[in-house]
Amino acid sequence: MKTVVNPGKQGAAWRSAGIALAATAGAWGAALAQKVNDLPGGPAVNQLNFAPAVTQIAEEQHWLHWFMMVLCLVIFVIVFGVMFYSILKHRKSVGHKAQVLAEPIWVELGWTIVPLLIVIGMALPATKVLVAQKDTTNSDLTIKATGMQWKWGYDYIKGEGEGIGFHSTLDNSHRVMSSSGNPPPTDNYLLKVDNPLVVPVDKKVRIITTANDVIHAWMVPAFGVKQDAIPGFVRDTWFRAEKTGDYYGQCAELCGKEHAYMPIHVKVVTAEEYSAWVDGQKKAMAAAADDPSKVWNLADLVQRGESVYAANCLACHGAQGKGAGPIKALDGSAVVVDTDKSTMINVLLNGQNNGAMPAWKQLSDTELAAVMTYTKNSWSNQTQRLVQPAEVMAARP
Repeated sequence: MKTVVNPGKQGAAWRSAGIALAATAGAWGAALAQKVNDLPGGPAVNQLNFAPAVTQIAEEQHWLHWFMMVLCLVIFVIVFGVMFYSILKHRKSVGHKAQVLAEPIWVELGWTIVPLLIVIGMALPATKVLVAQKDTTNSDLTIKATGMQWKWGYDYIKGEGEGIGFHSTLDNSHRVMSSSGNPPPTDNYLLKVDNPLVVPVDKKVRIITTANDVIHAWMVPAFGVKQDAIPGFVRDTWFRAEKTGDYYGQCAELCGKEHAYMPIHVKVVTAEEYSAWVDGQKKAMAAAADDPSKVWNLADLVQRGESVYAANCLACHGAQGKGAGPIKALDGSAVVVDTDKSTMINVLLNGQNNGAMPAWKQLSDTELAAVMTYTKNSWSNQTQRLVQPAEVMAARP
């Protein structure tokens, strides 16, 4: 039987296919238009080499890397070249027979001395770079970087800006993008912070690293810096940035479930811009300084606590205080609504559940009192009770 195709239906099918193809092409074009680009001072698309160096140490590390690579390649070519030449040239199938030869002394000396010279040739430049990396003397600026789950605390302890201190946390907009499961193409995805570390250009900056809870690592590839931050220990490293700009890194030690949300952003500015930033920071700190003996009313403390919660607690406990998975809910929590404030104060100061709930003793007495008051009077927790900063101060070890 001959099948007859309806021309009208066939044309409609082709038109539908054309529309679908056009829609696919449009979506593909939109995706290309929104592609991720190289991030100056940070990662690049399809990056194979090191990040462009902006410090002398990083440049020396790059040179050392390629020196070692070329040396290893030369050794590889020579050794395998001789081996394959010998196999092909002296194979049994062309009539060669194995011979037993006495090993002359020059062979014994050769395969001992030559590798020794190669090792020495590799060790000398590597030692030079390693020693230079650890020379933190005569620094112009000393900053303590404290790793904590999951943010960085920076304290300027020597040089211009001494006394300035703040926390640097992943910008909440990036956490929202990550939580969506389908983040849009973003050049600095999971690298944007609320408070970048600011340093002057062409100044030797010593970074002292430590941690409050678990091992972290402070790493900025463009500076050639990677230093572990270990609880109870102090380590140090240094850099001298030769160009102004924004440079990015991340915690390079697996530190827990929020490890991916612990970025580092260093802003290198001119000496004049740095002085202006220091002046602004000190004025802001003076204005924001809290007297822990001040007695607050409920409304003001709740308002203050809302901002503290958004900056420090929102990521885990959520906007509605419901938590998720192992993260306990704050809405309806017995610890939160209990009339005995000491348990909640102790949890925030010391953490619990082996670090699942980290300690927040780095926050001020007023900030801790405010965030506790906020949780006690939000969602269904309308207790009308508050925690005063003096109560937190008295509970500190």
